[in-house]
Amino acid sequence: MNKWFYYRRLIRVVIGFIIELAIIPWILSFALAANFFKKKFDIGIGPEPLINNIYHAKALKAKGYSVETFVNHVYYITDKFDRVLFCRSSRIIRIISNLLCLLFFSVIFRYRALYIYFNGGALLGTIFLWRFEPWLYKLAGIKIVVMPYGGDVQDLTHCQNIHFRHVVGLDYPEHRKTRRMVDAKLNLWINNADHVISGCDWVDYMHFWDTLMLSHFSIDTIKSNTNHEIWSQARPLKILHAPNHTNIKGTKYFLDAIEGLRAEGFQIELVIVNGVENKRIRELIDAVDLVADQLIIGWYAMFAIEAMSACKPVICYLRKDLLRFYEDVGLVNNCEIPIIQSSVQDIKDVIRGLMLNPELMHEAANRGPEYVEKYHSLESVGKVFDSINRSIGILPSVDLRAKL
Repeated sequence: MNKWFYYRRLIRVVIGFIIELAIIPWILSFALAANFFKKKFDIGIGPEPLINNIYHAKALKAKGYSVETFVNHVYYITDKFDRVLFCRSSRIIRIISNLLCLLFFSVIFRYRALYIYFNGGALLGTIFLWRFEPWLYKLAGIKIVVMPYGGDVQDLTHCQNIHFRHVVGLDYPEHRKTRRMVDAKLNLWINNADHVISGCDWVDYMHFWDTLMLSHFSIDTIKSNTNHEIWSQARPLKILHAPNHTNIKGTKYFLDAIEGLRAEGFQIELVIVNGVENKRIRELIDAVDLVADQLIIGWYAMFAIEAMSACKPVICYLRKDLLRFYEDVGLVNNCEIPIIQSSVQDIKDVIRGLMLNPELMHEAANRGPEYVEKYHSLESVGKVFDSINRSIGILPSVDLRAKL
């Protein structure tokens, strides 16, 4: 069975290589033609189907840019993208569309600039054409802003967090086979993109960036529920944990800590969910007293941002070296991040301390919305993106005054 699996894979690679080789003249011709074609949108964001793209589009639109999100498939988290190509078609149609690079031919005639991730743009998934993607965009007159999301930059040979390296292997054992590809694409886009964004723990893996942020993750704070119900010791503490990868998030340590605290007589209700859409996650955040994010990665991301924005206290592991770095470069003030710090070693003590001193949770919860507004709102992230666009020659085409 394994033998036939590798034979089929080899055949697909050979066929894909031949097809890509055959369409090179078409790709070059269309890319050159696109340089003289009036683009419909200022910015295209994709093709990775991340919910963050939707917020980025809103942030850019608020600054006067015409923006479209595009993907060639969707995840369970959301399908609210502007252009979803072939996601409901048969597998054969999707394979053919990828082989013929149909997404690329569409993209080069629609956008003046692209916001993409390090695993690639519209030629993501091709056999060898991805190696020439930056120059094809230059030929088409398209500017490129590249930013990381996680696995697209994680060459674990550069990882300073050994525990994280360990759990990635547990959750994604196949990741070890992609290291050279990750490294090749990282170097390709860092050296050839018009602008590079970094932040989060991604700085461990990147050797250069033009713009540094705490992270580029943004959220629509207007839609956040900031009616925080104060927890009292008269009822069980309700905790939400949403691990899309249980080892990386440190789920075991949360479970062990809560089991130990229950044995001590503490009343705790733990809600664990995964594989649910973002709308449901937001509803669950509003219904709990405390959010348990992760204990190993070393920085926070969208789940914690959504919880802080909703005025919920968040437990998360923040690496001290990353905290010191972002404070030293002036991106955040000392002790400004309203996250309740915990590691795998002290998570039980941290939760116990919060239950004995509920005012610590209330303080963190009350500081959350202001922090998110300052660093992760559509306005704050849109301001950074607007500055980046202007630096690469992309000015907003929408007259916001005309809309008033």
